[in-house]
Amino acid sequence: MHQEVQLIERCSRRERAAQKELYDTYADTMFKTCLRYSTSNEEAEDTLQDGFIKIFDALHQFKFNGSFEGWMRKIMINTALQKIRSKNYMHAVIDIDSVKIESAESEEIISRIGTKDLMKMIQLLPPSYRAVFNLYVFEGYKHKEIAQELGISEGTSKSNLFDARLILQRYIAKSLLVATQKGQTI
Repeated sequence: MHQEVQLIERCSRRERAAQKELYDTYADTMFKTCLRYSTSNEEAEDTLQDGFIKIFDALHQFKFNGSFEGWMRKIMINTALQKIRSKNYMHAVIDIDSVKIESAESEEIISRIGTKDLMKMIQLLPPSYRAVFNLYVFEGYKHKEIAQELGISEGTSKSNLFDARLILQRYIAKSLLVATQKGQTI
């Protein structure tokens, strides 16, 4: 903990070596967060870079109350959401009837999917669905908070989460079907 405080203070003084150390320490963890909100590794890398710039600029605002990693994650999430909002994706709508699945035991299906495969499937979600899904499932936001964060209604947040889950169920079912046909396990 003491080392982290010293590192943050050195970064606040704009010491390049300290900034590199901070980046090297947290880049992998923060990249995973960015990846959940992105459509590709390249987009996640851009978000990561922009997020670290914001972190270095805002370090003086960190009050050492709570987790530094959590504070950084919030900046990364906000950076990713700003990118999504700037592309005006929040009101994109897809025809959910084209992606519904007939039936699936989602708990059993999800338990058979690897983390990497699931992350790839989340990246395939439309941006508005992906943002709501990530905020609700991974970050623990309530629909009211999501609505405020994204500038949408609570109903839209709930609908996007419902639709995102249906789409993911279909992706997972297709993936399992293909794997089963090839005699593989996921």
